[in-house]
Amino acid sequence: MKTKRLAAKTLPYWLIAPAIVLIALFKLYPIMNTLWGSMNVDGGLSAAHFQALFRDKYFWESFWVTVKFNVILTPLQIFLSLLLALLVNANVPGIGVFRTIYYLPATMSTAVAAIIWSTMLNPNNGVINSLLSFFGIDRQPFLTSDKQALFCIMAITTWIGVGYWMMFILAGLKGVDAEVYSAAKIDGAGWLQTTLKITVPMIRRTLAFVLISDTTINLLMFAPMQIITAGGPRRSTNVLMYEAYKSYFVYADKGRGDAIVSVLLVMIALVVFLQYILVNGRDDRPARKKRTGGNAP
Repeated sequence: MKTKRLAAKTLPYWLIAPAIVLIALFKLYPIMNTLWGSMNVDGGLSAAHFQALFRDKYFWESFWVTVKFNVILTPLQIFLSLLLALLVNANVPGIGVFRTIYYLPATMSTAVAAIIWSTMLNPNNGVINSLLSFFGIDRQPFLTSDKQALFCIMAITTWIGVGYWMMFILAGLKGVDAEVYSAAKIDGAGWLQTTLKITVPMIRRTLAFVLISDTTINLLMFAPMQIITAGGPRRSTNVLMYEAYKSYFVYADKGRGDAIVSVLLVMIALVVFLQYILVNGRDDRPARKKRTGGNAP
């Protein structure tokens, strides 16, 4: 009898054990190995890799390109994803077709999308410049310009990611009680007022998840930069992740690569901390206090 009870209690742990092993093997071990490599010099602990890195002007160029890339791209993706989610959440005929169309780019690999868009944005014979010429607009250098290349990469990643994040926000919208909207309509609230004061606050947790996840992915983004621009022109698209890639596989400098990835891990950790603040913010505290009769701390 005791054996059966013990087996019943330990069964859930045995079921999740394979997942834990895989996470430890392919997630935790590489992270710990990277952190150790960034501080390991000739078998001992040292900050030499970081000291050299922080004196490297190319690192700081890549750092600010990464910051610029994320500061512009992430809010843009979330804003467009929210608009699309609100659109496809509308109860109108045929909206399922549009939902599928918006989501289709998310099913395409980043590498394939990068190749397609690099062909379309070709300054000589790309279809985008052909359309611009048709409307009397001068041909643009796009990916060959240090002033336009990063924004072109942002447009490509937005095209890929917006439909993906739209589905998460749409799931949050489906959890909002329709009676809330009915009450707002009776009170005379318009669409914009309803969206800002009812919809957005009620899906705050979903938006917080999307914000942090999207930022984390964008911080680690480097495939379009590698495939399309190779960090150029003039290092205008050379983000930290691509700089780490070059340190590993071009310069064969593992210590420098580990140091760059460690900086990225710190940046991601700060983003996760931001998620904790957003999800466990002050907005939840009055509700907990009210439910416990005001005795909760």
